Amino acid sequence: MNHLLRTADERRRDIQLNADRMGIDDAYISELVETFYGRVRADATLGPIFDKEIGYNWGPHLARMKDFWASVAMNAGRYNGKPVPAHTKLTGVDASHFQIWLGLFRQTLEETAPSTDAIPYFMERAERIAKSLQLAMFGLPGLPQRN
Repeated sequence: MNHLLRTADERRRDIQLNADRMGIDDAYISELVETFYGRVRADATLGPIFDKEIGYNWGPHLARMKDFWASVAMNAGRYNGKPVPAHTKLTGVDASHFQIWLGLFRQTLEETAPSTDAIPYFMERAERIAKSLQLAMFGLPGLPQRN
């Protein structure tokens, strides 16, 4: 069989097997999200931004982020949100905030990851997500933004 032509089910199975091999499961996703967002909330720069948007209602946000990261890391298919509109409506955010976010994410992974392979696996995805959100929010440097 040609390995370049895989069905969606075969691709999903391969992603899930790879995640399992790295020790990534729902329990780890929960630990990652809870630990990471605890750090975000305590961060002097990011905390107020999240507080302004989420306030004390963190339960639904954390549940949504667990579904998001399970879908990203394990192809769980549980997330059905729209991250771009959720982020483009935010005020007081600039591109430097994404570097802080990524730094806290990496620190959390380095301290909690179930295997060393899980760190670059998550970071590659987190960096891609951050870049995508930055493009949506700020456009390309040097190009005029659409209004």
